[in-house]
Amino acid sequence: MASTAWGLPLLLLLIGGGLYLLVRIRFLPFRYLGHAIAVLRGKYDNETDNGEISHFQALTTALSATVGMGNIAGVAVAIALGGPGAVFWMWVSAVIGMSTKFFTATLAILYRGTDSEGKIQGGPMYFIMEGLGRKWKPLAVVFSIAGLVGALPVFNVNQLTQAINDVLLKPAGLYYGFSSDLIIGVVLVIITSVVILGGLSRISKTASKLVPAMVFFYLIMVLIILVVHIDVLPYYFKLIFTDAFSASFYKGDAFLGGIVGGIILLGIRRGAFSNEAGIGTAPMAHGAAKTNEPIREGLVAMLGPAIDTLIVCTLTALTILVTGVWQSSDANGVSLTATAFADGIPNFGKYALLLCIAVFSISSLFSYSYYGTKCMSFLFGAKYKGYYNYIYIVSIIMGATTSLSMMINLIDTFFALMAVPTMTATILLAPRVIKEAKKYFGNLRLK
Repeated sequence: MASTAWGLPLLLLLIGGGLYLLVRIRFLPFRYLGHAIAVLRGKYDNETDNGEISHFQALTTALSATVGMGNIAGVAVAIALGGPGAVFWMWVSAVIGMSTKFFTATLAILYRGTDSEGKIQGGPMYFIMEGLGRKWKPLAVVFSIAGLVGALPVFNVNQLTQAINDVLLKPAGLYYGFSSDLIIGVVLVIITSVVILGGLSRISKTASKLVPAMVFFYLIMVLIILVVHIDVLPYYFKLIFTDAFSASFYKGDAFLGGIVGGIILLGIRRGAFSNEAGIGTAPMAHGAAKTNEPIREGLVAMLGPAIDTLIVCTLTALTILVTGVWQSSDANGVSLTATAFADGIPNFGKYALLLCIAVFSISSLFSYSYYGTKCMSFLFGAKYKGYYNYIYIVSIIMGATTSLSMMINLIDTFFALMAVPTMTATILLAPRVIKEAKKYFGNLRLK
């Protein structure tokens, strides 16, 4: 089911739609990356603006959902199947994704709506209703229903439990099957409950501390490994480019007119999974930012894929390549990345990676609960949104104690289905974003 949902039509919508947006706006936002960083640092913050959280908190809340298993396990899958060349196409996906996030986050502020309690809200369901009109409500409902299921944390919890078991418990002889999984699940429930039951303010404050610290720690570890293998680093960096258009290392199924087409689609798909551009999750976080300037939030959101895919995914890829484990090991996913860290930093590496996996996975639990409550609020009313947290918490136990292959497949499918209404509305509303962008950047040049 998931492979069908994440097939060629959806990838064409995400990448083709993103490319269309990029061409329509003529790369304009990319010329203002310095301004985007200034906005992120709080230079233009105004406490009297509408919203709940700062630009920085909005970005880290969105990043806490995307920086995680996609960066650590997803990159490994791409290299294991497509070789180094798949990384190049992940970069292409990231650049296009930056454009998509600029548009979706701008729309999340430009067309904020109100919930049943009269509070200002942002996200695809609201910009569909406010931007396209009430006749488009079925599209907003489809997004919200898909979001209820897609936001459940079963996959991340399942992968984190597996990593803890494989790296810590099993080697120490402390793994006792279901009871060990249950204990991990209960601990995750306690940690998650303390944060998510405190609302968006606590989620954003926690994410704004956890995510930058762990990305920095991950960066330091990778740099250690790259310095140790500095002699082969230039070769592998070059190989990413040269292999992008060849079939030297491709192990996947040949489709879309040949093996090179397979590498392209594999890299783009892994990139889309990693940065979630066009899915519609990030606009729900950015829609809560304290700003009355839509373009500013679009610029901040645009930095997400750059950090997530161009930096974190590239670091993971280079670590896997320079250590040579992608050719010498049969491992895949998170196990392949763990093998690279164990090889690059003996004794300590795999435990440090486990710490990163734990923080990235747990921080994503916080953000996805917020996304789910937003969808619940839109569908059933704001007074019922808190009930989603209890469903969410129960699903953490399920994710830790069950393989749930069918349910993970189902969740991936619904996650993919969120992209259809998000990208459809974004493409239809693109001219309004372009008009706002020209006005904003024109005023900026006059200052």
